[in-house]
Amino acid sequence: MNRQRALFKYLASRLAIAPLMIWLISSLVFVLLRIAPGDPVDAILGNRANEVAREALRAKLGLDLPLIKQYLIFILNLLNGDLGKSLTTQEPVSEIILRSLPASIELSFCALVIAILIGIIVGFQGISNRNKRTDLIGRVYGISTYAIPPFWAAMIVQLIFAVTLGWLPIGGRFPPTLTEPNITGFLLIDSILNRDLISLQGAIRHILLPASTLGILLSGIFSRSLRLNLEQQLDSPFVEAARSRGISKSRIIVNHALPNALLPILTITGLTIASLVGGALLIEVTFSWPGIALNLQEAINQRDYTVVQGIVVVISSLMVLISLTVDMIIAYVDPRVRY
Repeated sequence: MNRQRALFKYLASRLAIAPLMIWLISSLVFVLLRIAPGDPVDAILGNRANEVAREALRAKLGLDLPLIKQYLIFILNLLNGDLGKSLTTQEPVSEIILRSLPASIELSFCALVIAILIGIIVGFQGISNRNKRTDLIGRVYGISTYAIPPFWAAMIVQLIFAVTLGWLPIGGRFPPTLTEPNITGFLLIDSILNRDLISLQGAIRHILLPASTLGILLSGIFSRSLRLNLEQQLDSPFVEAARSRGISKSRIIVNHALPNALLPILTITGLTIASLVGGALLIEVTFSWPGIALNLQEAINQRDYTVVQGIVVVISSLMVLISLTVDMIIAYVDPRVRY
């Protein structure tokens, strides 16, 4: 009962901090966009527009208001769930995000599954052959994948598998000759719901390169973390006791060491989901993947304040929610956690 009460207080404190974190991130982005070089009016009209047209557009977009008033309007709209309209297209920011977010989630999920699978296999093989050639190869793999720049890896993969071999498309999310299924926004799920094998094949072929590239780059984090935690568990007293009872090495690793080593992996998974935002930006741009990160890059280039603010607010809210969820799971399943 005491543990449940402590757990409730811990979760309540985290929930109370979450809105504050989102407000701080939103305010920081608002200020940084205003002090950064560039003007949305120049991005829309160009440098040759006369001053009358520039001032008229500035008044229309509300950029002529004092900075503090712009900030208060932004915060009040945010509290009402209004992310505003794009400065360049006047399209609601919420519609832009809802249209592109499923593509990013689909790519991130597939990449995360690939990263976890490869990471577990490499880490497990490394610890099973500790200090042998397989272990050395796994360590080098973990360091190398973490150090490779995502944009460079993406271009190399495109050059090999799309340009040279021609096995897979070089970019995009769906074959342009087919009609995209539009049910949930997730093309893989929509193709299955429509029982359209041709669309499913096209969606898989397009997501395979970007998801595999991002997944392999992230897999080194999981392999290194799993190997390190398994090594610590194998040196613990309860594993020594299992060895003394004559239990085989494979059973010790799978039944005794692995369950305890997977808890830190859960934390790594939450942090990796956050890092997917930065990594996915470069991957989406390189592969022309129509996700939220690509829209963020385009909005930054166009100095579209409202789109950048809206995307950052949504991404930060998702990250806070994911972090809170991971903390809740760990606090619930691991009695060693203190609140």
